[in-house]
Amino acid sequence: MHGTELVVCEVKARANNAFGFAAEAVTPAKQLKVRRATFDFVEHLRVNDSALHARIRSTRFDVATMTGVQLEVLLNAF
Repeated sequence: MHGTELVVCEVKARANNAFGFAAEAVTPAKQLKVRRATFDFVEHLRVNDSALHARIRSTRFDVATMTGVQLEVLLNAF
């Protein structure tokens, strides 16, 4: 949580960029899976943790990539 925003972060790592950039692995199909999982999680909160569920006003999807030792976080990536 960041204030009233639920933050979901997909993490991808690569030793190097020889096979493409790590962020490229977060395809539209993967984004859909993450969104569906988030929907299920929020529904679980509605049933099992109404106090936390009530705090959620919006959702943000970030992507964190690690290439070698370089960390990059893309806020609001999708």
